[in-house]
Amino acid sequence: MRRIWCLFVLRRLAVLVASLATLVVATFAITQLVPGDPARAGLGPTAAPSRVEAQRAALHLDEPLPSQFGHYVQGLVKGDLGKSFASGQKVTDIIGDRFPATARLALLAFAVTMVVGLPWGMVTAVASRGRPRRALDTAFSSTTGVMISVPDYLIATGLVALFGVWLGWLPIAGSSGATSYILPVLAYSALSTGMLARVARVEMLKVLDQEYVRVARSKRLPLTQLYVRHALPNALTATLTFSGLLLGGCLAGTVVVENVFAWPGLGSALVQAIQTKDYPLIQGVVLLLGGIVLVVNLLVDVALGVLDPRVMTRER
Repeated sequence: MRRIWCLFVLRRLAVLVASLATLVVATFAITQLVPGDPARAGLGPTAAPSRVEAQRAALHLDEPLPSQFGHYVQGLVKGDLGKSFASGQKVTDIIGDRFPATARLALLAFAVTMVVGLPWGMVTAVASRGRPRRALDTAFSSTTGVMISVPDYLIATGLVALFGVWLGWLPIAGSSGATSYILPVLAYSALSTGMLARVARVEMLKVLDQEYVRVARSKRLPLTQLYVRHALPNALTATLTFSGLLLGGCLAGTVVVENVFAWPGLGSALVQAIQTKDYPLIQGVVLLLGGIVLVVNLLVDVALGVLDPRVMTRER
């Protein structure tokens, strides 16, 4: 069993390394497709041509793409993401300043997703199983459908208009206090909450149809013991795996919401970097967010192997 476990982890690590290498190449290639001259964008439209050429040389932009990629990889190996073309700051410093704001927003959104989506889906499954309740099913499907299908920027805009502009109850920009988190967290957690609720409902319905649950029900066990002790642990396995993937998505997908609420995180920094053709900052932010998603996926795979050893034996 130990050998199977080691091989399983080594395969996952090999996939992680290959994915990270692909991410590095893709990030470099994508930034080259951004139109415009980053040297000119950094110095401004009135800069003298000689200054622009000197800036291009200093940034290695006058060299062939393979040479630029070599400098890029060399910096990554040394832990140096370069300096921002626009501000001259180290990219690592910018990320260090802005990442905590993004992490707080994402983790709060993930917490709301777990606290609301998981019990919502499971309770709906228990309430509707065996005795069809069309009104309950329709309300659940329509509500989660709206949460999943409406883009988060529209939800964010609607929350701003309702609670910020019309009612004036909550701040609509910046991170000036606890109340400033409410609207961004609600906007960003809507999609993931709807998705998790649907997954939790489906998984709970599958478990409730299993033979061992029917046997436990025939013994007239108390409902709390039936659902909490017998059904819940088995329904949680697949649901928590999906939740782990949502966590990676929450950390990496705050770009739109951050810009709607002028949130001082990595998402707004990324948009500004794209507008100014700031290659190092674009590459650094995308690498960090993409790396987080890949690492979280690895941890989810390993956790799933621990919870369900059959995952490891299937790959032999």
